[in-house]
Amino acid sequence: MSKLRSAPTLDDVARKAGVSTATVSRCLNAPDRVVEATRKRVMSAVDTLGYTPNFAARVMAAKRSFTIGAIIPTMENAIFARGLQAFQEELHQRGYTLLVSSSAYRPEVEEEQIRTLVARGADGLLLIGHDRDPKIYDYLERQKVPAMVAWSYIPNARAPSIGFDNRQAMQALADRVIGLGHTRIAMISGFSQGNDRARLRIEGVRDALRRGGLQPDALTVVETSYEVESGADAFAQLMSQNPRTTAILCGNDVLAAGALRQAQNMGMRVPENVSITGFDDIELAQIVSPALTTVHVPHREMGGKAALELVEMVEKSIPGSTIRLQTDIVERHSLGPANKS
Repeated sequence: MSKLRSAPTLDDVARKAGVSTATVSRCLNAPDRVVEATRKRVMSAVDTLGYTPNFAARVMAAKRSFTIGAIIPTMENAIFARGLQAFQEELHQRGYTLLVSSSAYRPEVEEEQIRTLVARGADGLLLIGHDRDPKIYDYLERQKVPAMVAWSYIPNARAPSIGFDNRQAMQALADRVIGLGHTRIAMISGFSQGNDRARLRIEGVRDALRRGGLQPDALTVVETSYEVESGADAFAQLMSQNPRTTAILCGNDVLAAGALRQAQNMGMRVPENVSITGFDDIELAQIVSPALTTVHVPHREMGGKAALELVEMVEKSIPGSTIRLQTDIVERHSLGPANKS
């Protein structure tokens, strides 16, 4: 009976490449610190032998799992995809693996996922937005697991954030809408309870109405789930309540795409009969017709910087920095002057 072959070890790779085990370790964990010729020789030996690093040993030596958890509200549309991709790319460059969960916008599910990721040894967490029970932040502090918030910028919050000012960004877009003569304005928003991004965007529209000499309390808002169909239903509801509405601001591009489709199904021309705006500037905003005027969010910059900051928090045991990123209005074809008729 033939003897079972044991898995190749770090020593085997070092012997085959003619280097020390320390050099092999550097090639695997910090390749930029090894000259190219040596690195190629080591990686050739790794490939030839089929060597796989001993993850458990690495974890024990470093006292870290080299795993970062991210909990996003949904995977059903592209709102978070671009930022999360940049987040993962930066983590990979630094030797970390990303585990992603989706909470479906349910706080109790998010809390369960946070506890599960911590139990599985996640070194740090990326969370979306600040609104959650304070006891969750207490729990993370007791567990000494750093958390970074993205897609929202709120100074002096419990957790550091790398994001943007949702209120100011939506106010700037609403200012532009009002500047085009629109006074009969409505809004389609995601559910604002437990969602600071949605809540602050609503407040941003009200701020703009106030600045424009209009009545902020008169703003009609339909809150709904972030789906194309939901945006369509909300648009029909708003136009039924007030057929003279000339502009509808939507909490994101997905809702705006649904509103745009419903307007066309109802025989309305955009923007001649009604203007529709979005938020996020995902690819969907460019491919619908007419293309959406929206707020451009720097998704990739946000994801990349969040990864860099979170790794620093993990490796140096330091508080993270709160960084505000800039948003811009992207004017396309779904917003036009008010039709006063």
